[in-house]
Formats: sequence, C-alpha cells, structure tokens
Amino acid sequence: MPLATAELIRRGETLPMLVGGEWRVSGGFETKEVTNPATGEVIAKISYGGRSVAKEACDVANSAFSAWATMSTRGRSDILLRASELIAQRAPQIGELLSIETGKLLNEAVGEVRFSAEYFKWFAEEIRRPRGEVFSLEDPTRRQMTITRPIGVVASLTPWNFPISIQARKLAPALAAGCSVVARPSEKAPVAVSELFRALVDAGVPDGVVNLIYGSASEQSYALIEHPGLRAVSFTGSTEVGSSLMRFAADRIVRCSLELGGDAPFIIFADADLDAAIDGLFIAKFRNNGQSCIAANRVLVSREVFDEVVERIAKRASLLKVGDPMAERTVDIGPLIDSARVRDVASIVGEALSKGASFIGDSPSVPEGANYFRPGFLKDVPRDCRLARDEVFGPIAGVFPFDSEQEALELANDTEMGLAGYAYSKDSSRIFRIAEGLNVGILGLNHSLPSVVYAPMGGVKRSGLGREGAHLGLEEFTETTYLSIGVS
Repeated sequence: MPLATAELIRRGETLPMLVGGEWRVSGGFETKEVTNPATGEVIAKISYGGRSVAKEACDVANSAFSAWATMSTRGRSDILLRASELIAQRAPQIGELLSIETGKLLNEAVGEVRFSAEYFKWFAEEIRRPRGEVFSLEDPTRRQMTITRPIGVVASLTPWNFPISIQARKLAPALAAGCSVVARPSEKAPVAVSELFRALVDAGVPDGVVNLIYGSASEQSYALIEHPGLRAVSFTGSTEVGSSLMRFAADRIVRCSLELGGDAPFIIFADADLDAAIDGLFIAKFRNNGQSCIAANRVLVSREVFDEVVERIAKRASLLKVGDPMAERTVDIGPLIDSARVRDVASIVGEALSKGASFIGDSPSVPEGANYFRPGFLKDVPRDCRLARDEVFGPIAGVFPFDSEQEALELANDTEMGLAGYAYSKDSSRIFRIAEGLNVGILGLNHSLPSVVYAPMGGVKRSGLGREGAHLGLEEFTETTYLSIGVS
C-alpha cells in the first residue's frame, strides 16, 4: 500500500498541514514548491501559511495539553511504541521520499528513518521508569520529595539536513513527557516529515497533541514564541537564528533548547591507526554530502604523519563518485540542498584558493548542473580564511599540521563553536587528556558516528544550550516541583 504522502504527490495534490487532527490545505494558504536537488525538478507542493496558522496550532495544542499530560505513562508509552513500529515498517518508502527531497544517499535516508523510530521506542520505555526523588529524613516533622510534570506546549523548529531524525529527537521526549507540540520543519525538506506525523496520527496520538505547520520561518517561529500557551522552544539551526530566538523568548521567559552551528575538529595523532582514522574521516566529513552540524570541519594531523595522511586522502578522495542517489545507487556523494548552499561553499573554497591553498589530489568527476560540488580536502590554507574558521556545511575541509598535543588542542579549541569533535590515537592516557581538554559537547574518540538515542547530544559555547537524547533530553520538557510535607 503506497504512503499517503506519496499518493498525494502522484496525483499532483498539495501536501497539507496538520492542525487539531485535521489535514488541511484550505483556508487561503499559499503553496510552495519542493524540488529535487539532484535534478531541479519540482517533486511536491506544500501548504504554506503565516502567523495565523501558527497561532491556531498553538491554540489547539494548548487545549489538547491537559488530557495528554494526565494520561497514564503506560497509555502514552503504548502509543509511542506503536508509532515507532509504524515508522520502522514504513522506513524504505519514507527513506525514498527523504532521498529525493534532500539528495542524501538512499541507505543513509532509510537509516535516518529507522533511527527516528528508535527515538520513539526509547522514550516510550524511558517514561515507564520512576521519576522524582525522596530525600533523606533529617527532620521527623517533615517529609520532602520532588515530582516532575510536563512543561506545556512545545515548539519544535527543525532544519532540512536531517529532517526526520532531528524532528524525532524533539518530538519523542516532548510527547513522552506529556507535552503537546507544534512543529515547523524546513520547507526545503517537508515531504518525509509529513509521513512521520501520519505515523503518529495512525498510532493514536490524540487530535491537537501533534501539529505540523509550514510557512515563513521568522513569522511562524515568533508567532509561536509570543503565544501565551507556549512554554518551551526546541530549535536546531544556525547560531544567528538561535540567538535571535533566544532573545525573543526572554521576554516571556520561554525555555530554549538550542542545537546550533558546529566547527568540528578531526585530530589524527601520529600513533593513530591510520586506516581507521581515514575511514572515520570520510564518514565524518561526507555523511549527508557534508551537510551536518557534527561534520568534520578542520582536519588536524600530526606533522610526523602529515605527508602520509595527505597522500592517502588524496587517493581516496579522487575515487569518490558523485551523482544522483536515486538514479545511481552506487554514488558516494549526492548534491547539496540548493544553489544557495553551492554558492556559499564555492565562496569559502574560492577565498582559500585565492590565498594560496590547493586541492589535495585529483578531482573526482562531478555531474554538470543542479547542485553538485567537487568534494575533497585543501592544504596550505591560511588561518584567516573562512575554511579555517567557519562551518563549511559542504563536502570540503582544510587539512592542517600540528607539532604537539598541546598545539592540537589549542588549534581545535580556537573557535567560538563547540558542538562536536573527533580524535584518533592509540594512547589511552592521551585519549582522556583530549576528552578533558577539548571544548565540545560531543566527542568521537577512535570513532566517527557518535549519535545514539540513549546518549545526550548538544553543544557548548555558541553551539547551543541543553541536551537532546537520553534522560537529559526528557528533562528539557519537564518541570520539577519540590514538596515539603508536614507530618505529625
């Protein structure tokens, strides 16, 4: 049986929003086209609203909150487990939609959908565990304890690069905690997300508890935050936008959970297993076509093995196959999301080349047109270039030598960002020194795929506030009440 979203696309119908349990395209909404970044073809149209639909969605979420919050944890858990099962069952079809709208490799897209299902399963199980504390008895006339309760209505504001998994990482703990949600995903990749919400509806989430809207990011985000019923906003995106949302939320003291930009260092020490390090580098750099907040952004290599590492990555990068993931299932890298992303990456690379940097190795063949960009690494990059200081968000990274462990740490920490980092070394003592000295929230040590549902993800410095995943992710959506009870 085809997915509902796929059937709507086949018939050329506009994809609806979900407000108060109703899938709707009426109400004078505009429409916006969604294109395949590999071909430029229009693949779908979505309903596109403004402030009014954001306000209405928040109204219905506020009305639905109380019943959902007071439902038994067993009841909420059963619904979320059912949602997890449906998402996992539909993963191959949803993954195809995701690959078409984002250009990511099909195996990565299907894997992302399955990963999303795991969030709902884990948090469904987590809420069955006891919450709160009972304090030790110091005064026989009092008993003291804490209880937790859901914070209220949550705004989930998500980007296009991992549209399913990032949305699930916010929805699953918020719903598990007993919150109702208004979600605004990116209009650049809304198609697969629609199926995530259909799975939640099919699983039995009550009307109004989950709401899906599309529209101007600035208009709808600020309309949600100023709504008196909204109590928390969970945002993943750029540091600039996150800072703006946080300032606006301060007026109403709305809780903010922010996962923002990254500038991840990837450190290779001379004693590293170079085969494993280079395998890890290519995963950390080129996953999702280089468009990841935790992607390797600056490659720092011990001068003792610098020439060898450069030679190895030159050979390997030249063999990368670039193309349309849905047309050629053997490609290694697909297109960037749109022409604006291509222009920004080209600007970063152009500046570095103009200042004396050069590509390492021969160029892989890149298709003409659409949104493809030559992947690879650059050396001799001046430290004042954007390639050495800014998040690239594309399949490019600079490679820089270092002479000591201390210098590696100084170079790695020489950034305002602190989301993720990676380091490869066989020295167990050094591994702990790096773990304690690197200013990041997520650290892959001799490993380049740190994301799991049961561990907390988030950054330090200008990379964000709060954590997603694990029990800490659940706490982002709960309030703690302290009880002091007099007894005779």
